[in-house]
Amino acid sequence: MKKITLKTLLILVLVSLLATACAPQAAPTAAPAATEAASAATEAPAATAAPAATAAGLAPLSPVEKVTVAYVPIMKFAALYVAKQRGFFEKQGLDVTLESVKSGTDAIAFLSDGKVDVAAVSIVASLWNGWAQGMDMRVILPGALEPFENSPTIFIVRKDLIDDGTIKTMADLKGKNVAVAGGPGSGGEYLLAKALERGNLTVFDVTMQNLANADMPAAFQNKAIDAGLLGSPYADQIINAGYGVAFAKDITPGLMTVAFVASGNFINKRTEVAQRFALAMAEATQAMQGDAYLSDENMAAYMAFIASTPDAIKKGAPVVYDPKMVIPVSGLEDEELTNLHNGRLSYTDPLDMTKVVDTSFVEWALAHLPK
Repeated sequence: MKKITLKTLLILVLVSLLATACAPQAAPTAAPAATEAASAATEAPAATAAPAATAAGLAPLSPVEKVTVAYVPIMKFAALYVAKQRGFFEKQGLDVTLESVKSGTDAIAFLSDGKVDVAAVSIVASLWNGWAQGMDMRVILPGALEPFENSPTIFIVRKDLIDDGTIKTMADLKGKNVAVAGGPGSGGEYLLAKALERGNLTVFDVTMQNLANADMPAAFQNKAIDAGLLGSPYADQIINAGYGVAFAKDITPGLMTVAFVASGNFINKRTEVAQRFALAMAEATQAMQGDAYLSDENMAAYMAFIASTPDAIKKGAPVVYDPKMVIPVSGLEDEELTNLHNGRLSYTDPLDMTKVVDTSFVEWALAHLPK
């Protein structure tokens, strides 16, 4: 064999390097976080730039998906307003329409008729009865939680009835006109039942009137009702105007009395859309923690959807939005039992909670939040 000299070896190495430089280069493998964005770019029309990836590394849905939400305009659903006004839904490729309703009962009717995808509501008797009858909808996200102290949900008695001694204790409410939003079987009735327990009364010991939260300040002013149970900001308006006095507070500390309920069609046939909806809500919830709760951007979002003033919200007790978005099933079980005891349900045995709650969307959203 001929012996290769050092000069010959150097020439061979140089030739090899030149050949490599001229050869076509293989495309680099896409990073996992960018895979979905790359896929979206491939499917987009050539003349249209692919949408920018979200902060979580997910490209917005394309084409944009429409979502309709029925909501009761109270601060317990403020994360919804923030997600809408601050563009968190838009960032996920969602076109979300918010439709205001007077009570959870109305919202559930729209949900069951397929007119909306999500209902932001109290957990009402009609919903429990629907679940018992096989209605396909689930709680997918929590609304605001009742704080352990200084809850914005307050049982208020007319000030003149307090001043003249007509009502001194909860037991004195027997036979009085008491307003709650939604009437029999509503989330308001559940809260009223828990408040009346302090005077050993039931909802059947008072004359309950179905009155929207926004209509209660005028009812107190006109002395059309003796008492009412309502939340922020309307409770603060009544107290600050001198029409009523906070008679019972912190009625259900730490419990979830409102939630976001989605239709089976939205959950099962539009799963990715539901996931993105949950992610936008999670981002909004994170954006409302601590001092950011009263930021200018958030305040503008609140004002866009509820009939209040910035001053009323700033002076009122802050609503609690759990950053971990836990859905407290034990609280739902208590609501169901209260409705059973009040005879509002068409069945007698408590339901399997897997027919009521689906936590997978919260779990997905938390896993995809921007770090």
